[in-house]
Amino acid sequence: MAFELVAEVWRGDFLESVHHGSVVALDRSGEAALSVGRPDDVTYPRSSNKPIQALAMLRHGLDLDGELLALACASHSGEDFHVEGVHRILAGAGLTEADLQCTPDLPIGEAALREHLRAGRGKEPKYMNCSGKHAAMLATCVHNDWPTETYLDPSHPLQVAIRETLEDLAGERIGAEGVDGCGAPLFGISLVGLARAFARITTSTDPLERRIATAMSTHPEWVGGTDRDVTRLMRAIPGAVAKDGAEGVYAIGLPTGEAVACKIADGSSRARAVVMVAALRKLGVAAPEDLATVPVLGHGRTVGAVKPSPALV
Repeated sequence: MAFELVAEVWRGDFLESVHHGSVVALDRSGEAALSVGRPDDVTYPRSSNKPIQALAMLRHGLDLDGELLALACASHSGEDFHVEGVHRILAGAGLTEADLQCTPDLPIGEAALREHLRAGRGKEPKYMNCSGKHAAMLATCVHNDWPTETYLDPSHPLQVAIRETLEDLAGERIGAEGVDGCGAPLFGISLVGLARAFARITTSTDPLERRIATAMSTHPEWVGGTDRDVTRLMRAIPGAVAKDGAEGVYAIGLPTGEAVACKIADGSSRARAVVMVAALRKLGVAAPEDLATVPVLGHGRTVGAVKPSPALV
């Protein structure tokens, strides 16, 4: 894959490091208004797939809405309200946290992690950032009388439905298959397909697709967390649907029909929001200034910044 330079790390006036990647921005007609690197090549969207996975569950009878549906689409920070929401989803299906098969983990939000460790807690599935999605997967299985013990098997009806929904929204066939960090099957598509899926979710008049868009844009703190960049991005752009993913993936759909998807080649998250904001500005979107750069610290103070490359400015 031929990645291109997308971000630079400046320490003072010295260029210390660089990040390469691919970016695509689609205009309202679905054509590429910006294309950097190889956005047509297959990549793993990682957790940016979650809104599409949740749509597959709605299509098969999942009865969630509002903040709990946003939590089903989330890589949550592990704050108290997130964990309580996971319990609510499970209880609504007659299940408990013992039924979760996501990887035991610690909260990923800094404040939530400090509180968690101060309380002497360890890794548990409910604190894993994907536990909302897993709780919703289990609830979907209960609704359809599908087995809950094997819900992570790629041949399980739930995972077959997710695959079909991803191909539907992306407008392309799955190009790779693997296992995500949480243990769920992972399906690869292109960044173009990912952007196309987000544009559809954000602008669709289909009742189920609208439910996803409304839940995420109305409850962004349930999708990420109190101080997460994905939450701040959706708060700053009313009606937008954004989702971050591991290994430097980010996608957003705008209510006006445009969409952006990007992938940082080295998997770093520090350049992800910077590149996203730069691509949005290329589309003429007033993206938040506080996400346009990331501070580079020296002895606890800002001495430089992670900035978009000249190709994105």
